[in-house]
Amino acid sequence: MRPAKAMVVGHNGAVKRALPTVALLVCLSYALCAPVAAQEATAYAPATGDASVDRHLADINDYASRYPASFADEMARYYTVPRAYVEAMQQQPDWTAGDIFMACALAQIVGQPCRAVVREWSRDHEGGWKAVAGRLQAEPGTARYRRLRSALAATYRRWDRPAPASGK
Repeated sequence: MRPAKAMVVGHNGAVKRALPTVALLVCLSYALCAPVAAQEATAYAPATGDASVDRHLADINDYASRYPASFADEMARYYTVPRAYVEAMQQQPDWTAGDIFMACALAQIVGQPCRAVVREWSRDHEGGWKAVAGRLQAEPGTARYRRLRSALAATYRRWDRPAPASGK
């Protein structure tokens, strides 16, 4: 029986042939992914009038993108919103998890159903969440707004998640 012939390739021949393909794939992935990542990083601006709450809402978007069921559970259990409603809102392209949280937490604080605050936001959100909260008498600095901040802190404790850093 004859020994199998070893495949002889010139010095780094396989690498040299694959290099243009790898370079093309890297360039294509950067061209396709970088604009999306940059757009996502700058696109969400809840404009609550409170930088800390804005950071929390952006972080809630990140959390909910990884754990959508846990987010829906949180909203259903602690903010008395039907889980099916939260799941339907998560499918809406104009709604982020941070906005869902803000709408439902504000609704609970002002004693309205989440749907009412969703309608208010949908009707006019030109001034961001700060303007919507103002129309609901829960603008930053009020006792109701402090309750919103407490609700955020409680949610983060239940998730065992650290508050987002101010540099995020």
